[in-house]
Amino acid sequence: MINESALLESKTLRSSVLDRTDALDKVKALSLLPDGMHVTTAMVAAYFNVTMEAIRALVHDHRTELKANGYQVLTGSQLSDFKQLSGIQSRTRSLALFSRRAVLNVAMLLRDSEVARQVRVYLLDMEYLARTQPVDKPVHKESDSLDDRIDQRITHILGKTVVPMFNALIETSGEHRKELIALRAGVQRIERRLHQHHTRLKRLEGIRDDRPAIGVMAAMDAMNGRTFERHIAKLLIRDGCTNVVVQGGHGDRGVDIIGLTADGRRLVVQCKRFAPYLNITSPDVQKFIGAAKVLYSADVALYVATCPFTAEALDIAAEAGITAVHRGALEDWSAGEPLKILE
Repeated sequence: MINESALLESKTLRSSVLDRTDALDKVKALSLLPDGMHVTTAMVAAYFNVTMEAIRALVHDHRTELKANGYQVLTGSQLSDFKQLSGIQSRTRSLALFSRRAVLNVAMLLRDSEVARQVRVYLLDMEYLARTQPVDKPVHKESDSLDDRIDQRITHILGKTVVPMFNALIETSGEHRKELIALRAGVQRIERRLHQHHTRLKRLEGIRDDRPAIGVMAAMDAMNGRTFERHIAKLLIRDGCTNVVVQGGHGDRGVDIIGLTADGRRLVVQCKRFAPYLNITSPDVQKFIGAAKVLYSADVALYVATCPFTAEALDIAAEAGITAVHRGALEDWSAGEPLKILE
């Protein structure tokens, strides 16, 4: 079987799989602009968990190939017409847009991205299966089917029985609370790995569902502000936080959620459910610093957003001791990866 890195080197090989844009949503849900067809540079960077500078550098090196697959830069009347039709609010004089095909092209060119690597692996898995497996009568060994059922049963037991048991113990435990939280995190990691193993087996066996996958970020993009705040509160409670109160709204004094970490530190959270092509800027972070540090005297302050942070905003957050949970980190957290600052 061809190694995924071959796509990085061979334009011919890339061209042979460019129609398989479904691979993007199979690996991770791709959020689109309101026109349902395009994404911006910021959205591409968020999808691949890289910087916008990395995407711009890639475009600079492969502009001709990307333009052939739907990359374009709008200016003047074209940009005005697109803003009017799509409802985008932007004061920029130019706007770079990627079609789904162009985003897939980026996945086959981007070296330093785990998401891009997974897309390449998926593409080549499907190409290999298409060449080697019969279409009408796929063969599934009974032993493989039995292993699959066992994996699903174990995953079900871990998720529905063992983890809730740990949750109950943590709620009532005092002396061994930290050890129980660590054990629960280990069980959840095993559960996630079994689920990933099951998903990969299904994919390699050729069982496909052509409907786009609904990822955790797609679900959050569809939430309203209040629902998003409650979702973050549930994540905090899952990770052992106590006295969690959602207070977002009028009179919240710049903080949406308050509580205590598992070890008793004072916790405050700001939640921003923004479109993925927007950014959290330095004034946004500075405003939160005042509320978190002065009004609430917080030990742990989280700024959670469904979009990226500007480089300046990240620098200011780091200097002030604010934990910036950007779109990529939020996706990992929602999928089960605990935040280090809460441990």
